[in-house]
Amino acid sequence: MSGEDIVPQPIQNSETAVRVVFGAAKRMSIAAEVQRIGASKVLVLATPQQSDAALEIAELLGPLAVGVFCKAEMHTPVHVTEAAMAQVAETQTDCLIAIGGGSTTGLGKAIAFRTGLPQIVIPTTYAGSECTPILGQTEKGVKTTLSDPSVLPEVILYDSELVRTLPVPMTVTSALNAMAHAAEALYATNRTGETTAMAIQGLEAFIDGLPRVLREPSDLLAREATLRGAWACGTVLGRVDMALHHKLCHTLGGAFNLPHAETHAIVLPHAIAYNARAAGRELQPICDLLGGENAGTALHAFAQKMNAPTALRDLGLQQRDLDHAADLATTKPYPNPQPVTRDDIRALLQAAWAEDAPIQ
Repeated sequence: MSGEDIVPQPIQNSETAVRVVFGAAKRMSIAAEVQRIGASKVLVLATPQQSDAALEIAELLGPLAVGVFCKAEMHTPVHVTEAAMAQVAETQTDCLIAIGGGSTTGLGKAIAFRTGLPQIVIPTTYAGSECTPILGQTEKGVKTTLSDPSVLPEVILYDSELVRTLPVPMTVTSALNAMAHAAEALYATNRTGETTAMAIQGLEAFIDGLPRVLREPSDLLAREATLRGAWACGTVLGRVDMALHHKLCHTLGGAFNLPHAETHAIVLPHAIAYNARAAGRELQPICDLLGGENAGTALHAFAQKMNAPTALRDLGLQQRDLDHAADLATTKPYPNPQPVTRDDIRALLQAAWAEDAPIQ
């Protein structure tokens, strides 16, 4: 579907709903979205790299825009938020628009958490953080996270034109990162029938749309399918607990500074193959969608077809680091369908490092 396609999204523990809009060129209606929520003084947020996109939004807003702040950074540093807060106060901002990926979305959330200001998010990647009540912030080298419904946006506007030029390699890793949310949602300890259905919806959208994007990156209908996948997978991420896959990726990213999406893409088949030992029935929808008898190996084959990265060594991780990574990932217990042992995790990481097939 495309055109005026609105998906009301009820949020747990909140009486509000997020207005979700899909369609090519939907950013052109941004002024109407601002007026819909009764705002008139909008600050547009972006990273320095996406300042042109922020300026376009400000131009579309006309007199509704009171400024742009294009200093968003990865991991939402508190000092950046405080600089933005000064501009919010100076301009008497009554609405925030974040255009970009997780960095810009995080800044919008941080400001909203402090001020209660309404937000409109225009994603340009498949990060999915716009769908979650989770805010991660960094101060003095330490990253902390919180979960609060107040950081959810009032409107998410998915414009397929804005991801049409997203480079194909980044498209693939970002998509696999999003698919990881849905895969782990299938066996989450607090899953529901609704979250399972949404996880499957997200996986279907990516499995349908991603090959079409590879064939023709400018195919707007294929890009819209991937955005629908991002919305479903991101929404699930905000509703259920994640397990081994996310623990491993956060460990690798935090301790060894590995790139976020690429790490998720590489680890996903290995973590899912590991958990398929105990959660094969829960993971069966992945086999139904991709074929095969093991969800992890099915995802591995799909990733290879999509030309995704498949070796942690290619991201700069040294083999000598694997012992430390295994120690970090098994220090504190966490819910996971398959019992987590240090030896098993070390073997999993070795396979992911060396580009071996997932261990079943």
